[in-house]
Amino acid sequence: MDVALAERRLVEVAALERPAKAKRMLVIVNPYATTMTVRLRHLVVYALQGRYEVEAIETERRGHAIELVTAAVGEAFDVVVAFGGDGTVNEAANGLAGSSTPLTVLPGGSNNVFCKMLGIPNDVVDATEHLLRLADRWEPRAVDLGCVNGRFFTFAAGVGLDASVVERVDAHPALKARYGAWYYASAAVGVFLRRYVVRPPRLEISVDGGEPLRGVSVFFQNGEPYTYFKSRPVNLVEGARLDSGDLAGVMLTRARPYDVPTVTFRALSGAARIARHRGIAALAGVRSATIRSADGRPVPVQVDGDHMSDETVAELSVSPGALRVVS
Repeated sequence: MDVALAERRLVEVAALERPAKAKRMLVIVNPYATTMTVRLRHLVVYALQGRYEVEAIETERRGHAIELVTAAVGEAFDVVVAFGGDGTVNEAANGLAGSSTPLTVLPGGSNNVFCKMLGIPNDVVDATEHLLRLADRWEPRAVDLGCVNGRFFTFAAGVGLDASVVERVDAHPALKARYGAWYYASAAVGVFLRRYVVRPPRLEISVDGGEPLRGVSVFFQNGEPYTYFKSRPVNLVEGARLDSGDLAGVMLTRARPYDVPTVTFRALSGAARIARHRGIAALAGVRSATIRSADGRPVPVQVDGDHMSDETVAELSVSPGALRVVS
């Protein structure tokens, strides 16, 4: 990024006349996000001060954003900005769930899925300009949140393979920052060959109280897409929307060596939905589900691209309209 050019662009937009009664804004900054620098943080906050009453706080540890946002709900902020990656957004959403205070996003991570889903530019300078202009057309709206074992998620959750991949990627942040989507892809192949070909986990899922399905991994979306491979959207399900009042998912029913490459090709190419793959069971209109380890082994669980924990039981649900957003 050309910082000098970015600064000129932001100063020009920030020079717009400040509203007589500017909205109060809390910016939650993750200083460890992939694309974050001290200069960038100061530059963005300076620009936002042209149109808002801004307070910026940096997170210090995992889970800190939830604490900061929960405390802010009672302090009459008009909006909370999650300035970081998808993990920061997830924590902010968990702090705001059920409140009237809306959330918006500034991209600071490697993928920024929820940011893109809301239609906010993925370039931080463009996104800042977008947020500055929102002050003149303030239209908060409600979106759904998924929930797994008490933790809300904004766009996706998984039990099994993808959570195992996320766990491995999270353990190597330098490689994640350097190689991005390519590191995720290589980690997926490695995890599948080591953990899923010889002795894959056995899962059972009961959707809305129905008869259980059996498989090795399950993924759910609160909206589309599931994630991005660089700029290419990766969709695993059909019919998922942020305001549908339900979730959509797919279950990988087997772990044969040729299944994952063919499923991956379908997901990345966009030519055919993976729900039509023979090794996939589609799950539509899901309001609640229980996922159990059929062999007693704890299985990784991820929310919004962050490994949460290893569990033998995962309870899934959806909370319609639980989060207000501005985009």
